[in-house]
Amino acid sequence: MLIPSGFASGFGLAAALIVAIGAQNLFVLRQGLLRRHVMPVVMFCTLSDMVLVSAGVLGMGVIVQRMPALIWVMSLGGAVFLAWYGLGALRRAFAPVAMVADGREGQHSLAGTLGRAAAFTYLNPHVYLDTVLLMGAVGGGLPGAARPLFVAGAATASALWFTGLGFGARLLRPVFARPAAWRVLDGLVAAVMLMLAGMLAVRGVGGAAPYLAALHWL
Repeated sequence: MLIPSGFASGFGLAAALIVAIGAQNLFVLRQGLLRRHVMPVVMFCTLSDMVLVSAGVLGMGVIVQRMPALIWVMSLGGAVFLAWYGLGALRRAFAPVAMVADGREGQHSLAGTLGRAAAFTYLNPHVYLDTVLLMGAVGGGLPGAARPLFVAGAATASALWFTGLGFGARLLRPVFARPAAWRVLDGLVAAVMLMLAGMLAVRGVGGAAPYLAALHWL
């Protein structure tokens, strides 16, 4: 019973954590609507989840727990990136002419697109708390033979989700043929990104407070 339980546990937990309106998912959706570098983005996000889950199962979660400074540094870095991206989306939402889903907009290079995907993935401290710590704790608690299956289940859930999100976005292209639809999407993206940026900034400042206090007394 280790085989089905390990795979099912990884698949179910990963699916529960990944299916949410977040910065990374909105980025993948937007790339899918624009039909720009969809496959590389899907593969990058899937492989990143696999690497992070594997790291958690192998014990990296313990290291993250013992390095709280890493979390607040990532929080502040993530807040800056999300604020920058959110302000860009807000500017697009109020642009005189919103873009349409014809691929003319957002034509970043593959390297630039993957760089953004990396920022959305690795500058989010929640990925270390959820994917590395939580999934690492669950997967690491399984018998040794079930752990690779746990990782495989999580990777399968990620692959199915990002593939469906990225390539399924084409079904919404008739809706996004209208500029008004892009205004609404960019408005939603801006709201989510700026809200997350604010939350990360608060987390980062709160985490940095003890270190700043210590420096004050030096």
